Amino acid sequence: MNNPVTPFQRMFLPGASNSPPPRQEVAANSNTGRVRRRGLPRNDPIPVPFVWATDRRAKIHNLSHLLQNGIFNITGEVQCKSCQTKFQMSFDLVAKFDVIAQYLVTNMNTMHDRAPGILMNPRLPRCVHCNKENSVKPIIAEKKKNINWLFLLLGQMLGCCNLKQLKYFCKYNNHHRTGAKNRVLYLTYLELCKQLDPSVPF
Repeated sequence: MNNPVTPFQRMFLPGASNSPPPRQEVAANSNTGRVRRRGLPRNDPIPVPFVWATDRRAKIHNLSHLLQNGIFNITGEVQCKSCQTKFQMSFDLVAKFDVIAQYLVTNMNTMHDRAPGILMNPRLPRCVHCNKENSVKPIIAEKKKNINWLFLLLGQMLGCCNLKQLKYFCKYNNHHRTGAKNRVLYLTYLELCKQLDPSVPF
């Protein structure tokens, strides 16, 4: 009577591999029960945080879509560092974007893929309540998927984001995100401009 082949013996049979199957690190999505690879960006839709944002993380609608839908001004929540007043601020979509895009196109060759000081430490708006200059900071959502990226772009206030927030943006736009803040900030500016207008020459 033949003895059954043990799993250990089976490893040495012709055609058998001596290496165990590769492990794949996975993480469970508690909301859907689905399993995804750890570290990969999620691609499930999210509740749209703003009318100018899409249902995907760190993605905004393009300029043509916004204008066709009557969206000409972008608003956001801010707070004065001096008087502590919270209020809404609005930016003209086309005018502000033209200024930013022109600045990036003109100065790109001297940036060396790094955001300059003027973008890293932006000059902040004047408070309409206490009239204090350089005092109004954006209120950035605690949940990164709810960050008002377009408002920060138009106000040239992306530099107010911390490194984790900027890395989050780059993660969901397939950009390298292990560099210093000036590198990640530079990529964030370029990516948002490209999302808004894919024809921008950079």
